Amino acid sequence: MNKQAQTMVQLRSLFAGAGRAIEIIEDTLLVLILIMMIVLASSQIALRNIWDSGLAWGDPLLRLSVLWVGLLGAMAATRENNHLTIDVFYRYMPAKVKIIIRAITDLFAAIVCAIVAYYAINLIIIEKQESSIAFAGIPAWITELIIPIGFGVMACRFLIRVFQRLFDKQS
Repeated sequence: MNKQAQTMVQLRSLFAGAGRAIEIIEDTLLVLILIMMIVLASSQIALRNIWDSGLAWGDPLLRLSVLWVGLLGAMAATRENNHLTIDVFYRYMPAKVKIIIRAITDLFAAIVCAIVAYYAINLIIIEKQESSIAFAGIPAWITELIIPIGFGVMACRFLIRVFQRLFDKQS
């Protein structure tokens, strides 16, 4: 194997390892946030029903957690290629046409996700400049970081899938 081929193998291995690390982080965050939501919601119910009190920051944190779980779930669905698709006529098309259609829809999804990520970054910049507070003294921009990160990761995954589909098409 020549030096260039070895370098390509090393790069593929590096990217595969980085991709796996991102998957582990996503899945761990998703599980931890879901557990936290269950514990916090149960605690809020118990505190309200038993002691007529509650945590003032509990409800805002639960609402924010829904955003995080939703986007982490969307990232995982994109990673596993289990996101929503409309394929009424797709299953009846020839294989070559399917590849082209999937590449086009993945490219469109990548563009949309990239646009949302771009505007989410602008939102975070504005929130940081205005020093908005989400709850309990936590800056709003920190709680909203999942939006550009989530949509940015999904955009990258869709774009990678476009190139994979086109590469597989040529081989």
